[in-house]
Amino acid sequence: MDAMDAVDAGVRPRVVLGVSGGIAAYKACELLRRLTESGHDVQVVPTASALNFVGAATWSALSGHPVSTEVWNDVHDVPHVRIGQHADLVVVAPATADLLAKAAHGLADDLLTNTLLTARCPVVFAPAMHTEMWEHPATQENVATLRRRGAVVIEPAVGRLTGVDTGKGRLPEPGEIFEVCRRVLARGAAAPDLTGRHVVVSAGGTREPLDPVRFLGNRSSGKQGYALARTAAARGARVTLVAANASLPDPAGVDVVHVGTAVQLREAVLKAAADADAVVMAAAVADFRPAEYASGKIKKKDGIEAPTVSLVRNPDILAEISADRARPGQVIVGFAAETDDVLANGRDKLRRKGCDLLVVNEVGERRTFGAEENEAVVLAADGAETLVPHGPKEALADTVWDLVVPRLG
Repeated sequence: MDAMDAVDAGVRPRVVLGVSGGIAAYKACELLRRLTESGHDVQVVPTASALNFVGAATWSALSGHPVSTEVWNDVHDVPHVRIGQHADLVVVAPATADLLAKAAHGLADDLLTNTLLTARCPVVFAPAMHTEMWEHPATQENVATLRRRGAVVIEPAVGRLTGVDTGKGRLPEPGEIFEVCRRVLARGAAAPDLTGRHVVVSAGGTREPLDPVRFLGNRSSGKQGYALARTAAARGARVTLVAANASLPDPAGVDVVHVGTAVQLREAVLKAAADADAVVMAAAVADFRPAEYASGKIKKKDGIEAPTVSLVRNPDILAEISADRARPGQVIVGFAAETDDVLANGRDKLRRKGCDLLVVNEVGERRTFGAEENEAVVLAADGAETLVPHGPKEALADTVWDLVVPRLG
């Protein structure tokens, strides 16, 4: 039984929420609320510095457990050993540069760092600090060390920091950190098998402008691509998400590139794929675009027939990156949205595109697009076929990564 099955069975998975001393500590209150309201038993272990931002009374009231920073409190219970030993997950949010350094070097001068040394469960770090601190070689080496040991270190978000500064180092939104924790818990003791890998995922649907107010588009919501990005991040990957017109929050730990048209998506994918181990093309890319763009709104006029819209072909991005791979051993995954003869059309597309895997699903006005669930058959170039039954889009995403991992060079 994994941790998420335990929730369904009425057993409360035990989560340790470590909080280190950064201004983003207040955001951990929202993460704590999401964890407790979803059925997790949460023990908050702050550092002494963290209590300068959020007091112990707040953590105790929200978690239902007493809070301490010291190994000397309740010594008879040996908290510096027991808390980590009994946890199903340890998540540190925010994780400062100081905390990451201590964790990487095995220092244990308070209850949180002792807990990190004794934990044998999955560990997630959500860093938050100024850009210069995140980019410093010392911090990057500490992050690499933690990832090499199996910890999931989420990439910080880009945005407003303290003061007037803006850049990479912002704590991801608590709801998105929660999603990473949920996926890590769902995988249980499974190792983060994409650690050290860079994967590129495209998501959403491209829009091809006709005039300043109209476009040719499709019904794709981007939810499947975002699920692929989230699950890859939870499995330790560095993820670049090329998102076309998706109205979804940026996943935690994911570098997001927002685009609009098929040409823009091609440019972004080719750039990101240059050092990628795998590229998953989940976006619904328009096959055609208007041959001409009207600089003013096209208006209907009495006595004049509707104008004819001429179309030209968009670049075939999947076929291009499959034929000209940016690096040896790069794994390419495509998606095929079909309305009829689903498998036959899918097998034909797999041959034409030259990718390693093709996720084939049936779509329609009330099927797949915008839904939280999906079902598909994953076709492989070697002839294998994997059926993914109807279920959450995250389940399909995990199946895709399960098939990608053994194919990585």
